[in-house]
Amino acid sequence: MKKIKDIIRIMEEFAPKTLKEDFDNVGLMVGDRNKEVKKILLALDCTLDVIKEAKEKSVDLIITHHPLIFRKPSSITTDTLIGKKIIELIKNDISLYSSHTNLDSAENGLNETIVNLLGYSTNELIEVNKMARNDNEGLGRIVRLEDFIKLEDLIEDIKEKLNVKSLKVVKGCEKVKNIAIINGSGSDFFEKAYKKGADCIITGDTTYHYASDYKELGVSIIDTGHFSSEWIVFLQVINKLTDKLQDIEILISTKSEDPYTFV
Repeated sequence: MKKIKDIIRIMEEFAPKTLKEDFDNVGLMVGDRNKEVKKILLALDCTLDVIKEAKEKSVDLIITHHPLIFRKPSSITTDTLIGKKIIELIKNDISLYSSHTNLDSAENGLNETIVNLLGYSTNELIEVNKMARNDNEGLGRIVRLEDFIKLEDLIEDIKEKLNVKSLKVVKGCEKVKNIAIINGSGSDFFEKAYKKGADCIITGDTTYHYASDYKELGVSIIDTGHFSSEWIVFLQVINKLTDKLQDIEILISTKSEDPYTFV
């Protein structure tokens, strides 16, 4: 029988905490490292609905991509949303582990996996992680195509491969050849991608002013939505570790949902 500390070892052999970005908080959020684990629930976020689902399914450990605790809370009470979640987890003896930007950066992590999922392969990173174990660990990838392709064709291809019905698109150009791919919120890497010659950026989260500026610069942006750029990718990455978790039941949350509704 594996304990939480064994799950942590497996997760961090794949994506060490040293690969996380400075702003981030990863690792065991709530729980006892010596607790035995029979069931794991996978979710992108630790919402109250996900915690309720874990309780109903007698889950021992929730593994999320997004951390529940980014900054040290000043108190843990039911007066706050984060307090309610932490108290509910503790009351029901459910542990929580999060692997975020370290899992993005790791070799075969989210950044590399979304590139592969979209049908590409590249060794060119936008930013190599300062603690990288090799040249293939870092955030963002640049895909350089042999020939230009129509932006509209790329859009339809992304919809199919990420299983999304709609995207936000900034049409800075009609044809693209050098594509930057950054899962999650990638706006901080737009300038680096542009300097590397990207004429199209695929990411999961951007804002109006970035959209306006880069359209003027002739760069197209395909915003898949944060959830869509990470959920199925997160599941694919964790699936790579299942051979080391054979004696544990791994459940995929049915309550892990995009907070946005497109109408």
